[in-house]
Amino acid sequence: MSRSKRYLELKSLIDPKKIYSLEEAIELVKKTSTVTFDASVEVHLKLGIDSSKSDQQTRGLVRLPHGTGKTKRVAAFVGEAKETEAKAAGADLAGGEELIAQIAQSGKMDFDVAVATPEMMPKLAKIAKILGPRGLMPNPKTETVGADVKKMVEEMKGGKIAWKNDDTGNVHQLVGKVSMENAKLLENLKAFLDSVQRAKPASAKGIYIPSATLTSSMGPAVKIQI
Repeated sequence: MSRSKRYLELKSLIDPKKIYSLEEAIELVKKTSTVTFDASVEVHLKLGIDSSKSDQQTRGLVRLPHGTGKTKRVAAFVGEAKETEAKAAGADLAGGEELIAQIAQSGKMDFDVAVATPEMMPKLAKIAKILGPRGLMPNPKTETVGADVKKMVEEMKGGKIAWKNDDTGNVHQLVGKVSMENAKLLENLKAFLDSVQRAKPASAKGIYIPSATLTSSMGPAVKIQI
């Protein structure tokens, strides 16, 4: 695919042989953003794991201090008694069997993350094939299943994210927007990288993170030092 003249000019600002500090990388990612909208800032990690082995799957939860810059729409699958609590906490959608039936019929999901109370989980089985492939199925491992609806909703609205490696052993994560202050992006990036480091599987051998890059939406990648 051919690249625009502007993209190539901006890419030339990056030394492909150099591994930059996080501070330098953030500055470069902002300078080399090629789009007119407020681009996302993403980190891409290559992990030294064998993703075909279950004991080397990595996942984690972390609250980004300054959020991702994207407002998450949260759905709360709860009984009628907790609908008001969920909405007061900031849930964009809240409901039980009726909400599940609507999704089952339409297949539409106007939300980015879902939380649920334990008693709703058997009922969610009806739409598991719809939610699951999109990564929207509530799961105790991602702390999106629990009795404290207020806490779950507020955490998800406030920048808490769940991450995991993909089938090729890589991790991709949005950590902010180009418009965010450098210091805030740095704090978000450090919080995420710390979460990944702490999740290193005991059975993983060799270098855990052989390479890492920071990039903006459709912008050139900047190698970063971990």
